[in-house]
Amino acid sequence: MSKEKPWTQPMSEEKFSLMRDILAAPSPIGLESAMTLGVLKPYFDSFMPDSWEMHQHTGNASVVWDSHPGQDDMFSVMLIGHADKIRMQVRKIGEDGKVWIDSDSFLPCTLIAHEVTVYSEDPDDPGQYRSISGGTVEALGAIHFSEPGHRTGDMGIRAKQLYLDLQIHGENKGDQIRRLGIKAGDTLLLNRPIKRGFSPDTFYGAYLDNGLGCFVAAEVARQVVEAGGTSKVRCMFAVASHEEIGRFGSRVIAGVHKPDAIIAVDVSHDYKAAPNIGDRNMTPNAMGKGFTLSVGAIISEQLNRRIKQAAKEHDIPMQLSVSGRDTGTDGMAGVLASIDSAATSIGFPIRNMHTISESGHTGDVLAAIHVIKETLLAMDKEKDLHQAFKETHPRLDQTTAVTHQGFEKLT
Repeated sequence: MSKEKPWTQPMSEEKFSLMRDILAAPSPIGLESAMTLGVLKPYFDSFMPDSWEMHQHTGNASVVWDSHPGQDDMFSVMLIGHADKIRMQVRKIGEDGKVWIDSDSFLPCTLIAHEVTVYSEDPDDPGQYRSISGGTVEALGAIHFSEPGHRTGDMGIRAKQLYLDLQIHGENKGDQIRRLGIKAGDTLLLNRPIKRGFSPDTFYGAYLDNGLGCFVAAEVARQVVEAGGTSKVRCMFAVASHEEIGRFGSRVIAGVHKPDAIIAVDVSHDYKAAPNIGDRNMTPNAMGKGFTLSVGAIISEQLNRRIKQAAKEHDIPMQLSVSGRDTGTDGMAGVLASIDSAATSIGFPIRNMHTISESGHTGDVLAAIHVIKETLLAMDKEKDLHQAFKETHPRLDQTTAVTHQGFEKLT
């Protein structure tokens, strides 16, 4: 592979810094605008043409940047990342100063001793939020207070054991917490911005899922603009809300904007490095081997074919990610919104998903950016995309038979 290809080169410090800022934006489920408006809007404003439009929505903080607003007759492709992060939530304030929390989609055992930030609405000024740092997530307190099974590993940490420790001391500990304004439902986020990893082109930290998809959407938009834009394809670069609790944001914006095609961008798994799953015979996708392309579920073979062609033409490394009934990503947005949309999902294998130490490879992220850009630019050269997608569904009754050379000699 040529050394000049961007996905074989280290990510620049400028781009890595942008990626870190996107991933670090405090954008928990339902409160995503720190990422959509605080980080991504200024970045899009720095390069997008005046003819583009940013769509906002009433019921959620999802944002869509539209290359050809109002031109509903054009074939439209919506690229979707999701801004929302998994969050912990306050359940109860104990009189002993413990703030009992839930673990949401985190494994409870992965949260112990990690620093978090609490985001709490000001009780005296509704709609205004404060942040409280310096606390950690705890469960057992110390090995000396644990059960024998915890020491041997035969027992695990249960979600109901988790609490936030703010080191409160003195009298009336529960009242001290309440006077801070902390209350049931307040959000906690892990505090670990990404850093470059030990191995070349790697990085690790919290919330790769799914700030990476948002970074890809923004970078594809910038590169499409730098390439001169599109004239036949209406590009919609979407950053959705509420993915982590059921992909509710993307189905809403798909229903509102009705794209003809959807490309979701989300993390996938490095199955080859995953521990204790050898007997499952998972697809051997691996970090550093290129972007992943979903197959199965509701995936459009016509859309996948165009992505595969772009990858082949530009020598962009690709891996296949097998889905059953559901992609597990915002690639399902069209069918969940009951609209006719060709869809697929692109990702990058990461390790330790839904932990504070998710890790990935910058080459896989860059490969995803470039294959999507090249796919959009190639589609823009096609004559009639609406008809092409309708008329080129694969026909398995028109297959070419394959026989083993010399099989008759063996029988």
